[in-house]
Amino acid sequence: MVKQSLKNTLKAICLHLFRVLKHKYYVFIYCCKLGIPWQGITHDLSKFSWIEFSEAIKFYDPTKSPIAVAKEKQGYSMAWIHHKGHNPHHCEYWADSLSTNPKGLQMPNKYVKELIADYLGAGKVYFGRSFTYEKELEYWKKLKTQILIHPTTAETVTTVFELLTLNAPDLVFKAIKSNEGDVYKFAQSFTSFFQQVKSTSWQNLK
Repeated sequence: MVKQSLKNTLKAICLHLFRVLKHKYYVFIYCCKLGIPWQGITHDLSKFSWIEFSEAIKFYDPTKSPIAVAKEKQGYSMAWIHHKGHNPHHCEYWADSLSTNPKGLQMPNKYVKELIADYLGAGKVYFGRSFTYEKELEYWKKLKTQILIHPTTAETVTTVFELLTLNAPDLVFKAIKSNEGDVYKFAQSFTSFFQQVKSTSWQNLK
């Protein structure tokens, strides 16, 4: 009984460690494409802290985040409370919820880019070979309605994901870099273009 329990624990440690490192690998790749390689290196280092790592082992699941499993089984996740408070690439880090009018603050440019890399990296891990930018966009559109996030930040991420579905990701990342690495400026330029097209009749385009 004890031997089997130890075996299961060691297996969970190895599998979780592999998944975290795989996620960090993909995030690093995307961070490099977005011009923030150092953030790709330091991304999610808090996952190796005892409070986060131990809970991840206890609630390890091969199909979903141990944070989600912890919330399902005990109603909360101490790992998540610790994680969101130590990683500014999460919009929850910038959420002012202790008020009668809770709101999400607009995230700094470099952390929005890391957030984008984070979601894409997670998608690569959890969707595996079936990963597509369309699936990531669909997931994001559902998620953004459930979290406290500044509308400009939310729409910026949405615009980037929508453009990635056009299947020219390298062009998208290159265009972000060409806008002084400012993902807000990049997204706004496309938003303005789309609005202009929508407000112009086809007759006027002839």
